[in-house]
Amino acid sequence: MVSEYEIKKQICDIGKRIYDRGMVASNDGNISVKISDNEFLCTPTGVSKGFMTPEYICKVNAKGEVIQANPGFKPSSEIKMHMRVYKERPDVQSVVHAHPMYATAFAIAGVPLTQPIMPEAVIALGCVPIAEYGTPSTEEIPDAVSKYLQYYDAVLLENHGALAYSDSLLNAYHKMESVEFYAQLLYLSKHLGGPKELSKAQVERLYDIRRQFGMKGKHPADLCPNAKAGLPSCHSCGSSCTCGSAPVSNPDSDLVAEITKKVMAQLNK
Repeated sequence: MVSEYEIKKQICDIGKRIYDRGMVASNDGNISVKISDNEFLCTPTGVSKGFMTPEYICKVNAKGEVIQANPGFKPSSEIKMHMRVYKERPDVQSVVHAHPMYATAFAIAGVPLTQPIMPEAVIALGCVPIAEYGTPSTEEIPDAVSKYLQYYDAVLLENHGALAYSDSLLNAYHKMESVEFYAQLLYLSKHLGGPKELSKAQVERLYDIRRQFGMKGKHPADLCPNAKAGLPSCHSCGSSCTCGSAPVSNPDSDLVAEITKKVMAQLNK
C-alpha cells in the first residue's frame, strides 16, 4: 500500500508537470486524491503548483473540512468542486483542475470539444462539454459540474478552465493532458481550413474498439444521454446535439425519443 507521504510526493510531481506545461499560471489550479471514504489529500490555496513539497499538502474530510494542515497552509476554496465529484462518482480517485491555454480558450469562447477529429480523442475522451459559469469558491461551480458527472470524465468550466477526474492521479492528469492536446489540435485545424471530421461509421468503429478494450469511466459510447434516448450522440450529429451544452434528461426528451423510434419502425416496415 502506498503511504500518504508517497501520495503527497506524487501530487507535487503532477503539480510541477501542469505548471511546467503551462496549464496553470502563478497559484492557479488544484489537485486532490482520495485515500479513504472520508479522507482526501489536496493542494493548498495561494501556492504555485510548480514549487510544492509534501509538507504543503493538506488532508480534508468528505465535507472539505481540514483534518490536518501544516501552519500557513489551508485547502483551496475550490475543494467543494472536488468533493462533489467524489460524492457523485464513487469510481473516481483523483481530480485535477487546471487552466490549460487552448482548452480554457474554448471554455471562454463557449465552444465544447465535441468534433471527432482524432481516433485517440474519440476513444479516450469522447466529448468534453462546458459546465455553466459559476462563481469560484461557491456551490455554483459544483452544481454546474454535477450535471455532467454521470456522462463525461472531463468538462470545461465556462470562462474558467478545465476539470478532469479518473481512477488514479496519473490517469486524471493524463485526462487533462489529453483535453488540452485535443483543444490545441482543434484550434490549429480550424486555422488550416477547418478540421476534416471522422465519419459516423468511423466513430462507431472507434466506439466498438473502446467497448472491446473494456475501458473504465463515462463515455458517449455507452452513456451519451442522446444516444441512450435513441438520438444521435455528440460524435455523430455534427456537433449540433445538446451533449455539448447539457445532458438530455427530461421526460419530454424521453417522449420524443420514444415517438421517434416508433415512427422509424413504421417507416422501415
